[in-house]
Amino acid sequence: MVEITPQMKYWMGKFGAEYTERNNLSLEELDSLYIKNYGISRTALDNEFLEDAIMSSSRILEVGSNIGNQILLLQKMGFYNIYGIELQSYAVELSKQRTNEINLIQGSAFNIPFKDGFFDLVFTSGLLIHINPSDINRVLREIYRCTNQYIWGFEYWSDDYSEVIYRGNEKLLWKSDFVKLYFETFDDLVLVKERKLKYINNDNIDSMFLLKKMR
Repeated sequence: MVEITPQMKYWMGKFGAEYTERNNLSLEELDSLYIKNYGISRTALDNEFLEDAIMSSSRILEVGSNIGNQILLLQKMGFYNIYGIELQSYAVELSKQRTNEINLIQGSAFNIPFKDGFFDLVFTSGLLIHINPSDINRVLREIYRCTNQYIWGFEYWSDDYSEVIYRGNEKLLWKSDFVKLYFETFDDLVLVKERKLKYINNDNIDSMFLLKKMR
């Protein structure tokens, strides 16, 4: 039996479906949003971190793929062996309508249904921030277990764990130094690259990072 956390109940229900509707952007709209927020497009960031790191045939998994925009951007870059796992059933339905030749399944980050080291790269984009700090190590271990080489992330950044009230709700959003959390959990990871991106219109910071297993 799969455990359902309080956060999962929110994302699996109406709250999660409304989030999916709000973020139902085209790739052009997504890049425009990144340029508005950070002064650089998501496409440019993806190229900066991945074009010299992995081959187009690399097996890639996004944990928390929502409607598939990040997957579509990778496909546009030439990657073709891509998988996605998403908790919200409505988001899975929409992503299947928007993508071709992508392996998409409904599932939980707490129990990723793939064998150890199945992927060359496992990544998250705004997923770890929604995991309760008491549960985060379980998700990090699943991500680590499924990759044979790289972990890639894009998450809200803070020196220390701090909660952010999200659309009037408590215990749905946190920011932290997720690179540090990975390092505290696993002793064989090295930092390939990290870029902290300050928002143009406020003092919040996000972090994109690429980690590599050394054994």
